Amino acid sequence: MKRISLILGIALLILGCGSGKENATKSESKQVSTPANPSDYASTITSDELKEMLFTYASDDFEGRETGQPGQKKAVNYLKQHYIDMGIPAAQSNGDYFQTVPLQILDVPKVSLTINDKEFKAVDDFVSVIASEDGSINANEIVFASYGIDDDKYSNYSNLNVKGKVVLIKSGEPKTEDGNYVITGTGEASKWSNFRQEYAAKRDAAKDRGAAAVLFYYPSIYDMAARRFGGSSGRMSLKGKANDMYYFLINESLAKALLSDIDTNDNVETISASMNLMYTNASNDFTSENVAAYIKGSEKPDEYIVISAHLDHEGIKDGEIYNGADDDGSGTVSVLEIAEAFKEAAKNGHAPKRSVVFLHVTGEEKGLLGSAYYTDTEPIFPLANTVANLNIDMIGRVDPKHEEAGDDNYLYLIGSDKLSTELHNISEDINKKYINMNFDYTYNDDNDPNRFYYRSDHYNFAKNNIPVIFYFNGTHADYHRPSDTPDKIRYDLLETRSKLIFYTAWELANRDNRIVVDKATE
Repeated sequence: MKRISLILGIALLILGCGSGKENATKSESKQVSTPANPSDYASTITSDELKEMLFTYASDDFEGRETGQPGQKKAVNYLKQHYIDMGIPAAQSNGDYFQTVPLQILDVPKVSLTINDKEFKAVDDFVSVIASEDGSINANEIVFASYGIDDDKYSNYSNLNVKGKVVLIKSGEPKTEDGNYVITGTGEASKWSNFRQEYAAKRDAAKDRGAAAVLFYYPSIYDMAARRFGGSSGRMSLKGKANDMYYFLINESLAKALLSDIDTNDNVETISASMNLMYTNASNDFTSENVAAYIKGSEKPDEYIVISAHLDHEGIKDGEIYNGADDDGSGTVSVLEIAEAFKEAAKNGHAPKRSVVFLHVTGEEKGLLGSAYYTDTEPIFPLANTVANLNIDMIGRVDPKHEEAGDDNYLYLIGSDKLSTELHNISEDINKKYINMNFDYTYNDDNDPNRFYYRSDHYNFAKNNIPVIFYFNGTHADYHRPSDTPDKIRYDLLETRSKLIFYTAWELANRDNRIVVDKATE
């Protein structure tokens, strides 16, 4: 018996002397039965750590973190090293923290356009709004497809063949005699006349029908589009296969040269007109990176909560560095601190039930490019299994409105009720339970002229029917200025707001049932 006991003792000793790393991993993955107190882990989010990180991240050494430039490369390596130091693995299965995002800078294409022997000029009369292949079109007719809508409830393309043809469309959508929109049946417009959605929806409808070119008469945005797409400095976009369709916004003069009563004419018809187009593309290719890490869920590992912030900014302009401390250095370091809090919980046997993804995206200032790449081109985790996106973009300052009111205990929330009533209610309840901050929903209004709902990275998740909350402190005098520096950040507020987001993410990651999407869009 003594010999057997001795043998067993030696065996246990040998087993106990195994790899320390392996044992740490096992103990970390093992859940404990004692209920977790999220406040224990929220306490790891401190103003001192946020300040230390942000004074580095938004320093001149990072040169304003311009997309694709050396400062941005320094920024992504900084983030990667933080995740390595925290022991939080890369989200990608190949172990790479960097998701390469192919980009291009588009110079203004060379376009020659003649209609009925009259030459029209780029920018003055039309502007190309997508990158297309080099080529030419010679046509003897143009199809007027009215509003260019192709919807189950109303379509301008019914019995209309536009394959290989030039299509003329106009902005807006039809209404009934009582003033309601035909498609929605209410006074609320559909996506077919919503600024950002209309532009893409009508493009895709024509492309899906095989149109060779589209001339889009959208007078209310023409001047803005001409400034954005007609400048010689070029613009940045995701690199992809050049479009085999040409897409132009046109001004009133060109539109009425084709159809004099276009504003009031809702009838589909074929216009007899000769059109000659020559198009030469111009672009410069390069790459940037999203940074993605994650903590695997203990019970529902195939469901994901994504916490995001954009990592780059405006770079150097006219010799001045745009540090982007609030926009969006504040969001970036907040994500890092929230990640640390979740990691501490996991180390103590309280890993989240669902997986939590920490996503730093590139190119937000250039058109939400990094998040669009993640959602539209290469999702690291399936969008169908993505429960919610909490997006953080500027949470370190107080805007003039609240400064004047003497209220710094606030945060703007945008999008919380757009897709999920339950998400909105959870957000409210969590705030009352832990923080008791004043939520300002001014910018959540569908009619908000700033349209912030469409202007940060959460939107690319929302358009895929993934519930979102966009956390925002509002703009200020230093917004998109070289004066947005880390010394102006309110680190006490940054800490409190980061804790709020952590508590909300904790609830979403650990609740028994996935939140319900009760307001999904088509």
